[in-house]
Amino acid sequence: MSDNTFGHLFRFTTWGESHGPAIGAVVDGVPPGLAVNEADIQQWLDKRRPGQSKYTTQRKEPDQVKILSGVFEGVTTGTPVSLLIENVDQRSRDYGDIKDKFRPAHADYTYHMKYGLRDYRGGGRSSARETALRVAAGGIARKVLGDGIEIRGGLVQMGPHVVDRDRCNWDETANNPFFCPDPVAAEEWATYLDGVRKDGSSVGAVIEVVASGVPVGWGAPVYGKLDADLAAAMMSINAVKGVEIGSGMASAALRGEDNADEMAMNNDGTVRFLSNHAGGVLGGISSGQDVVVRFAVKPTSSILKPRRTVTVDGQDTEIVTKGRHDPCVGIRGVPVGEAMMACVLADHMLRHRGQCG
Repeated sequence: MSDNTFGHLFRFTTWGESHGPAIGAVVDGVPPGLAVNEADIQQWLDKRRPGQSKYTTQRKEPDQVKILSGVFEGVTTGTPVSLLIENVDQRSRDYGDIKDKFRPAHADYTYHMKYGLRDYRGGGRSSARETALRVAAGGIARKVLGDGIEIRGGLVQMGPHVVDRDRCNWDETANNPFFCPDPVAAEEWATYLDGVRKDGSSVGAVIEVVASGVPVGWGAPVYGKLDADLAAAMMSINAVKGVEIGSGMASAALRGEDNADEMAMNNDGTVRFLSNHAGGVLGGISSGQDVVVRFAVKPTSSILKPRRTVTVDGQDTEIVTKGRHDPCVGIRGVPVGEAMMACVLADHMLRHRGQCG
């Protein structure tokens, strides 16, 4: 299997499977002299950790990260930073009944056809368990970026239910299990998702990630555009089926005069924008505005409702996926989206520094 590495100057490679003994990552391109310890990374992993509410999988993984290399006496050395997270709550027996069946909407069929075999225990390499390592790498990326850049993410839609932008406050994302910036919507979603969960089904979601403090100039046209790399980063996350920057798909319904982000001068001689339909990126280069990305996550594929499928030897059958699964996988996708934003920005920061000083 190829393509397990993401990034250019700041890049990380992940390894491991959902039900193996451990998962890990090697983060390369980290500048020397940065103060980094395991607690710096753990705070973000704790945000993603499963089993924290009844609305996520009840798999009890502490996701305790260990730094194996690249840090000496509390600072990075400039050498690869190796990270390890042990798997401690695998229940492979949950998948014994489906080892010869392809789960609809999962990667079972495509993995089997491509490689001639698959790890049926939770999907192996295709499992969202791998995203814990992205979050860990994102913790290091935030240290590279420094305190001047703030990255915030939240759930702005669950199923058909959308937040009210007039009620949204980023501080509210810490006050509910959905990372929702709208406190009223969060209460309504709790009742809604309870019904979905008890029905043995699942729903999708839309996640928004915003980076503030990004300076003008990051991004490299024509094939290294900041928004192109952000789109690739978010689309690489498990279960993501759509990505948009700024107004995204809605911009197709606007007229030119409405979509144009007009500019004016501040008294201090700097430029300000009067709107942000572009999502902070113009011509693939950051404009100095907030960088805004949204991505759509499909409903969790593992559900208790019987679905038609086929077996590995070509027989029609039905399947019910037992075990511990998220009724809305988008919830834990929030810290993953934040991490991928951090990794892309850290990469472009170093690439910009390398070309422009």
